Amino acid sequence: MTASPPPFSAMTGIQTGSPAFRRVSLALFAAGFSTFALLYHVQPLLPLLADGFGVAPAEAALALSLATGFLSVSLLLSGALADIFGRKPVMVASLTLSALLTLLTAIIPSWHGLLLARALFGVTLAGLPAVAMAYLGEEMHPSALDRAMGLYIAGSAMGGMAGRLVTGVVVDFLPWQAATIGIGLMGLLAAFAVWRLLPVSAGFVRRPARPGLMLTALAAPLRRADLRLLFAQGFLLMGGFITIFNYMGFRLLLSPFDLPQSVVALIFSAYLLGMGSSSTVGRLTVRWGRAPVMVGAVLIMTAGVALTLADTLYTIVPGIALMTFGFFGAHSIASGWVGALAPATGKAQSSSLYLFSYYMGSSLVGAGGGVIWAAWGWGGLVAVVGLMLILSLFAIAALSRMTRG
Repeated sequence: MTASPPPFSAMTGIQTGSPAFRRVSLALFAAGFSTFALLYHVQPLLPLLADGFGVAPAEAALALSLATGFLSVSLLLSGALADIFGRKPVMVASLTLSALLTLLTAIIPSWHGLLLARALFGVTLAGLPAVAMAYLGEEMHPSALDRAMGLYIAGSAMGGMAGRLVTGVVVDFLPWQAATIGIGLMGLLAAFAVWRLLPVSAGFVRRPARPGLMLTALAAPLRRADLRLLFAQGFLLMGGFITIFNYMGFRLLLSPFDLPQSVVALIFSAYLLGMGSSSTVGRLTVRWGRAPVMVGAVLIMTAGVALTLADTLYTIVPGIALMTFGFFGAHSIASGWVGALAPATGKAQSSSLYLFSYYMGSSLVGAGGGVIWAAWGWGGLVAVVGLMLILSLFAIAALSRMTRG
């Protein structure tokens, strides 16, 4: 009689270099790419939306902030849905619905209708980011987790760049609706790729749909001080990063720069450095540990933010590059750290809470940044972001002491 195979565990998970690792990496690279392209393609359009619909910059930023705000709240439920229906089905449905809503925004004639579609988009997109992180935490061998997470974040970085850059360049030649339709069609292709390539979960255990059980599972990570510090990192890092990018476009369109929209969009090519950063730190953390490498990434990000204070492109462009490199490196480490510290039965919930904080930072700080810029100028905006990054460094120090103990 043949013995039954041992139960799946992290120690028998997918290892680097295997065919399964390549399929997972490709599928989740496409997922990360499309998630950020769909979500952030509106960022270079904010000045055009402000002019076209006759709204102020802070109100135009709602096209992004509403999406990230509803996304952050919906992430708290996406882990529970994935526990019921499975990781892969939720991710495929999420990408498909989000791409269809993006296509819808291109034909809606009213400002409030567009905002409603973007809010619904935030709800549907929530089924991918936290579930993708939970999938990696459950399926990957510990030695492959940081590298796989780095590749997923690299896809996110490339998608964020492509969505912003392509849209920003296209609108100098075609209406913004044409660029939005292209991004929506790309999302549908990515959903197909995830459906075809991603292996069915082996480490996933289906859980019953009991509201009390869901709330208990969601509350468990919040009782962990180490995970709370990582959730705070998501808020601080993303809040600062997205605020700089949200209003840099407005700044470069004004004097003394007076740049055209297509040239302003080129600043988003800095996301290429985010791809290199996330894959590089995955290797460095194996040698030096997460905390030291993350401190270095946040310091690089801080230096980049400080350089944007200058009134010359020769300083601003390197500053944007350094900020992007540091941000994606720190985010990649924090994402992998959540997956490593989260309890085996609460990985989806831990990922959801991390990304709730991450996108809430994008929504609240990103929208509030317009008020700060209007009141205190670019210097005030940089000062607020700098303070957030200092708080991030204190949080890393506290987290390092906990994990070392």
